[in-house]
Amino acid sequence: MPIIHASEAPTFDMPNATFTGLAAPSRGAKETCVWKTRVHPGAQPALHSFDHEEVLVAVSGAAVAVLDGVEHQVTAGDAIIVPAGTEFGLGNPHDEPFEAVVALPVGAMAFMNGQSLVPPPAK
Repeated sequence: MPIIHASEAPTFDMPNATFTGLAAPSRGAKETCVWKTRVHPGAQPALHSFDHEEVLVAVSGAAVAVLDGVEHQVTAGDAIIVPAGTEFGLGNPHDEPFEAVVALPVGAMAFMNGQSLVPPPAK
């Protein structure tokens, strides 16, 4: 059973968030990808969708989850279940970072800005 130590987990920076790859095929996972998302204070939602269900569990802070254009307040301890094909994004209008753990099936494709891709933390 592979152990992914936080100190060795790869990070991926985007303008509004940082992603820390935990479980993925490149790190031994066969069926499920898991990563930590840290949404920076003041971040606007980066709208995207997946061809599979995405599940997020809020770990700390607060955010605004946008699902198919509808805004929902999210705080630590909440879970977000995003059905396949649903346009989704997280914004953070607060002064503190928002962190969540995300799970997605291996091989799921993301769609964003007219492009399809496997998100870097899921590789």
